[in-house]
Parts: sequence; C-alpha cells; structure tokens
Amino acid sequence: MGRTIENKQEIVADLKATLSESQLALVINYQGLSVAEITDLRRRLRPTGTVCKVTKNTLMGIAISGQDNWLAMEELLQGSSAFLLVKEDISGAIKAYQDFQKASKKTELRGGVMEGRLLKEADVKALGDLPSKEQLMAQIAGAINALATKVAVGINEVPSSLARGIQAYADKDVSAATETDAA
Repeated sequence: MGRTIENKQEIVADLKATLSESQLALVINYQGLSVAEITDLRRRLRPTGTVCKVTKNTLMGIAISGQDNWLAMEELLQGSSAFLLVKEDISGAIKAYQDFQKASKKTELRGGVMEGRLLKEADVKALGDLPSKEQLMAQIAGAINALATKVAVGINEVPSSLARGIQAYADKDVSAATETDAA
C-alpha cells in the first residue's frame, strides 16, 4: 500500500523543518545497507546533532523547492538517497560518516550543500578536516591564556626592573663612598 497524500505532506513538512535547522546537508547513496547498518549510522551521527533521513528524492525535491540555500541539492537527487542533515557539529558529523563508511564500505558520498553552495566530495572532506568547535574553543582559550600570562609577566617586570635599577644605583653610591673613604 502506498503513502497517502496527507502522509507525504507530513514527510515534506518534517523535511522542511529539519532543513531549516540544518547548516549542512550531505547526500549519500545508501544502496546495499541493511536496516542494522542504517541504525548504526544514525547512532554514530546522533552525538554530532545530525539527523539521517531516508526518503524519496521526489519528496526531498518538494521540500527544497523555493528554498534558495538548498536548491543546489537537486543535482544530487538520483538513485537511493539518504540525507545527513547536520545541525551542530559539521566536522564531527563528517568524521562520524567517514568512520562509518570505512567500516561498512557500502555507502558513497554524492556531495553536499552548505549555504546554497554545492559541495563535491573533496570539499566535504576538507570540511571534515577542520577542527571541531570544542577544539577551536580550546585553541582560542589557550591563546587568550598565553596572552594574559605575557601581559602579567610584562606588568610584573616593570617594578622589578625599577627595583633592580634603584638597587644598582644604591650599590654604585655605596661603592663610590667606600672608595672615597679608603683614599
């Protein structure tokens, strides 16, 4: 039994809602994957804030029509398609998919769409090589901490240098006074 029009409209509305929350959409060919393998992929993607949707290309085509930032996906809508809709951690999601792909060797990345641009496999790989949000935050925090430490050392050095200068002057006066007393 096929889907009813109301059922298809619900699916399209759900796709539109998920797309509106997403930063990146990846399209993969999932042909040959078992239900268990799709479930494994979804489990791997869940911590990165990514949703894996398996739906007909025509329904996704309807969902993206009229949305300029997703229209480039039309090129990728052919064959058996699964859509990885990334909401949060882009590089984490790509890495999770790549790990799954290495393990299963059954899927093929067709491409992706981000900010209205069509991404080829090499572009997606480059995005996956970027550090995660947490790593970037740690790097920034480390840089700020290093800067604060340098400023603190610099500020502390001013009175120390002044004190050393005064001490050297005082020592010079003392040594000059002892030399004149000795003569």
